[in-house]
Amino acid sequence: MSPEQFSAAVLAWYDRHGRKDLPWQQGITPYRVWVSEIMLQQTQVGSVLGYFDRFMAALPTVKELAEATEDEVLHLWTGLGYYTRARNLQKTARLIMAEHGGEFPQDVEALTALPGIGRSTAGAIASLSMGLRAPILDGNVKRVLARYVAQEGYPGEPKVAKQLWQVAERLTPHERVNHYTQAMMDLGATLCTRSKPSCLLCPLRSGCQAHLLGLEIRYPMPKPRKALPQKRTLMPLLTNGAGEILLYRRPSSGLWGGLWSLPELDDLQGLAALAERHALRLGARQELAGLTHTFSHFQLAIEPWLIRAESASHAVAEADWLWYNLATPPRLGLAAPVKKLLKRAADQLNADPLTGEQP
Repeated sequence: MSPEQFSAAVLAWYDRHGRKDLPWQQGITPYRVWVSEIMLQQTQVGSVLGYFDRFMAALPTVKELAEATEDEVLHLWTGLGYYTRARNLQKTARLIMAEHGGEFPQDVEALTALPGIGRSTAGAIASLSMGLRAPILDGNVKRVLARYVAQEGYPGEPKVAKQLWQVAERLTPHERVNHYTQAMMDLGATLCTRSKPSCLLCPLRSGCQAHLLGLEIRYPMPKPRKALPQKRTLMPLLTNGAGEILLYRRPSSGLWGGLWSLPELDDLQGLAALAERHALRLGARQELAGLTHTFSHFQLAIEPWLIRAESASHAVAEADWLWYNLATPPRLGLAAPVKKLLKRAADQLNADPLTGEQP
């Protein structure tokens, strides 16, 4: 297929089968496209739908995002993971207000200069909301093109990525680029799927090298696998008589940056220092069911303990600590496993409140 035949086939398929009813496809603006693209990074469309609607209801414009508190932004992001995305989202919103008069720059290079916006995301914003000719190479498009040209090598390697960008640039049309961009993402999401591609329904099958070779599943070639290292931590859920749990805000950089989390200890012996730090008297304790949380580069095994704690002053001395009310929770950003553990603690306390004192 020539580039013209390729784009014509993609657009004809889009007109008949492409998705046109996603929330961010309604009332299209650079802001709505940008937020959706950041949410969709390493996250399935089905998981993003509810988050996008809630985010837009709370922060419908770039100005409101720029003016929101970090806790509000992270609260709206809780459960989506990769929280650096949310923090960069707000950094970018503030830069757009401060340096671009509240308007997104209509230039791919200028867009990529903003925090958290890479070349593909910039291309999506430019093509979908501005009608500019700009190729993209997100996970779905990468898969379509890697199969179409039978690209050898892992696409995450710079040399391989450069070759795929050249393919994307060559095939992107000059007309209807917004529909073409959406169509390519849709093809990867609905037909050219990872494990069971629907090749018989694909408009590109006559020119797809992987299909012609009968090697669709071979491409794109996977990243060489490494065993994930295991780490372990003990997380105490210190609960007072009011049914509140002691939380602290993590540093802004690093894992779960800026989110509220539970204390982390090597073992139960560390409880004494924690209690002394906050002038707490510890009582009955109960081990809850553990859970394992997988990060991109390691697995964290969490051992949670629900522990009664009493404080004469009912005050936490430091600004980055607070008592989290399980019955009327404040709007805070929570790490996903912490949110699960707070739910387990609430269920346990409702079913069988901790009583007595630990010997």
